[in-house]
Amino acid sequence: MNSYEDIINMPHHVSKKRNHMTMSERAAQFAPFAALTGYEEAIEKTAELAQAGSEREYYINAEKKQ
Repeated sequence: MNSYEDIINMPHHVSKKRNHMTMSERAAQFAPFAALTGYEEAIEKTAELAQAGSEREYYINAEKKQ
């Protein structure tokens, strides 16, 4: 006897208390969520500042070489 033989042919449970969820409701329940609100914006801002700093450093070094 395999491990699911005793339950494999049982009827599917249908709740008497709760309505059936639509596929979109069920999908929304398991959809990813933004656990770190604002994280993406902080990363973008940091990248912008780093880019601006490296460009400024490039021009300063270029002026020193002249």
